[in-house]
Amino acid sequence: MIIRSEKKSDIEAIAEITIAAFKNCPHGNHTEQFIINALRTANALAVSLVAELEGKVVGHIAFSPVTISGQSSDWYGLGPVSVLPDCQKQGIGKSLIQEGLSLLKASGAKGCVLVGEPNYYKRFGFRNLPELILEGVHQEYFLALPFGENKTRGVVVFHEGFSASS
Repeated sequence: MIIRSEKKSDIEAIAEITIAAFKNCPHGNHTEQFIINALRTANALAVSLVAELEGKVVGHIAFSPVTISGQSSDWYGLGPVSVLPDCQKQGIGKSLIQEGLSLLKASGAKGCVLVGEPNYYKRFGFRNLPELILEGVHQEYFLALPFGENKTRGVVVFHEGFSASS
C-alpha cells in the first residue's frame, strides 16, 4: 500500500470512495463528498492523502484548519476519512490517519480535532478535552489530540466547507 498526497487525477476516485464509504452510515447527511470538494475549492485542504493499493485509489483522508474562539489556531480538523467498503478493516484508514497526523506534527501544528467514534479514535491518542467545545455536538464524540502541552481552550469551528450539501 502507498500513502501519498492527492493529485488532480484522483478527485473522481476520492468522490466515489467517499460516497461508497458513507453510503450505509447511520450518522451524518451523506454530504461528505461535497465537503471535500468545498474544502478543495476553498484551498482549505491542508493535508489530503490517498491510499493506493495495486495502483488503485482505495482510501482518502482530509485535514483542514479550524478556528478556536474565532482565531486561527494552528489546529486542524480530521475528516472525512474514507475507505472503500471492500477494503475496510485492513489497516488502510489507520495508515491514512497516522500519516496525516505525522505530517501535521511535522508542519508545526498544535493539534487536531474530530467528531467520531471515541473507541476507534482513542487508539491514536484522541480524547475528550473539556476546554475545547464544538457547539451542537455531544462532548463524548468531539475528540482532540494536542501535539504537545495543551493550553488551548475555546469554541472550535470547522471550516465553512463542512456545511456544503451539494
